Amino acid sequence: MIARTHLLETITTALGRSQVVLLAGPRQCGKTTLARELLSEDSVNYFDLEDPASLARLEEPMTALRPLRGLVVIDEVQRRPDLFPVLRVLADRQASPARFLILGSASGDLLQQTSESLAGRLEQVRIGGFALREVGAEEESRLWLRGGFPVSYLAAQEEDSLAWRKSFIRTLLERDLPQWGVRVPALALQRFWTMLAHYHGQTWNAAEPARALGVSEPTTRRHLDLLTDAFMIRQLQPWHANIRKRQVKAPKVYVRDSGLLHQLLGIATAKGLLSHPKVGASWEGFVIEQVLAAEPYDEAYFWATHQGAEIDLILRRGGRMLGVECKRADAARMTPSIRIALEDVGLERVAVVYPGSRRYPLSENVEAVPLEAVGAGSSIFGVEGQT
Repeated sequence: MIARTHLLETITTALGRSQVVLLAGPRQCGKTTLARELLSEDSVNYFDLEDPASLARLEEPMTALRPLRGLVVIDEVQRRPDLFPVLRVLADRQASPARFLILGSASGDLLQQTSESLAGRLEQVRIGGFALREVGAEEESRLWLRGGFPVSYLAAQEEDSLAWRKSFIRTLLERDLPQWGVRVPALALQRFWTMLAHYHGQTWNAAEPARALGVSEPTTRRHLDLLTDAFMIRQLQPWHANIRKRQVKAPKVYVRDSGLLHQLLGIATAKGLLSHPKVGASWEGFVIEQVLAAEPYDEAYFWATHQGAEIDLILRRGGRMLGVECKRADAARMTPSIRIALEDVGLERVAVVYPGSRRYPLSENVEAVPLEAVGAGSSIFGVEGQT
């Protein structure tokens, strides 16, 4: 059992100040486990919308929900979008006696529906699988290979982890997405997802996947958005800084969970990972996900110019801009790209995350940071980056 104390504190704090809290993340990432630590599934206030009994209880949702007091949990809420107007009415009651924690596994439509129906009443908490700060720095290699989905990470043997990930991909494509209204054949989506794994860490260009799959570019765009909405793909958008330079304007794409990436690439062992051509891209995506799980930020971007300058990750925190460069090398070094980004993007500080064990300065505002320091309790940007 991995303690997810920070997430529980975040959810509890959100419930203390908001009538409705949306806990959003991919299937099987631990949302239900977290909710059950706050409220027993045997409680009359707990609704699992994959359970026929809960669905039957909510046939008349206002009648079922109005009398409830305290915390009310509704799991897999994307299955009943008609509940959002009901929750708005209940949240607007004077001195409302209930707080609602709703759990969802699809991001795009779900977040749009909740933001429209519950504007001003809802707070969002987004989660993924286990992060390095939860499992500990000594488990870095295991987390990178298996990914953060609890069942995959905690499997007794590598074969069990591989089998679960294979089943997860099949179930998502063949059962979950069709239940959410997706009408794309599972085989076509799996081929596309596998192709995306080979583009992991690269700038998105719809033309080549469209040709390979024999579909139009708008179709591949819709496929990409479907997998993004299911929290399987991260589209990291470009930051536009200096209009005098030709900058990359397409997003970068990443398979968010490293274990699923490795499954799609046919990587089964640590030895296979370290000898694979995508090992560098895999490590970059893994670092980005760990930083995003550990560091507070308002928005995340990457930055690149057509002249070759690039920063892997930019975090906007209020009016501040902070950069992260991922370097899978024995020693981190200052690069021309970092110097250009400091000037053109206006970065206050840059952390160069590498797999070593020593933290040391590279310049006045640039520091080499070991991956094990990510999520260790203080900001990777040092004391100056915390304020």
